[in-house]
Amino acid sequence: MNQLSIKIFADGADKNGILEMYKKPYISGFTTNPTLMKKAGITNYTEFAKDILSEIPDRPVSLEVFADDFAEMERQALLINSWGGNVYVKIPITNTKAEPSYKLIQSLTKEKVKLNITAVMTLEQVLQTVLSLKGTESAIVSVFAGRIADSGIDPIPHMRAALEITNMYPNIELLWASPREVLNIIQADEMGCNIITVTNDLLKKLDTLGKDLQEFSLDTVKMFYNDASNAGYQI
Repeated sequence: MNQLSIKIFADGADKNGILEMYKKPYISGFTTNPTLMKKAGITNYTEFAKDILSEIPDRPVSLEVFADDFAEMERQALLINSWGGNVYVKIPITNTKAEPSYKLIQSLTKEKVKLNITAVMTLEQVLQTVLSLKGTESAIVSVFAGRIADSGIDPIPHMRAALEITNMYPNIELLWASPREVLNIIQADEMGCNIITVTNDLLKKLDTLGKDLQEFSLDTVKMFYNDASNAGYQI
């Protein structure tokens, strides 16, 4: 991990998993979202968020608003921001009506709220977000490279172009969101992306980084053999 320049943020909502990752020095920050929290069985948003922040006071933690009305988004954002100096408030790039969040981003930036703009896909969204963040002390633009790849588009040129845009202003970092495999971490690092979010399941695969392929092949054969033997399969 020492050879990587990119910052790795652990992405999840399971408290035990989050605290496990907090022990690892190569984890630079944490992100979560309402979908991950729902899957983890979180029922009290505020209680969960404050609990995590009490355990992690010294690394960035991104917490997302969940309203669909911009006035309510702003109220939630200011409240979430008050929970800790290491908080980044996640604002979706649009609401569910496809109305862009740029005016809200401008307003919160003037309020000195550290923002993480999420669910960004298009380069036009990246550009308008960066322009809306002008003057920010610290902000993140999360481009969902994995979902871009899911659409059949090569995310590498797309992310390189996004990086050129985010580099227009200081204090704005580009985040590679929704990686699908360890290779994405290498790709994001090589192109100069600032941050990548990685789920705990994918983080556990980092042990295979740089692994000898001959050894990897043998380990795979052993896995198949042991699983068949333990299952008692016969033909």
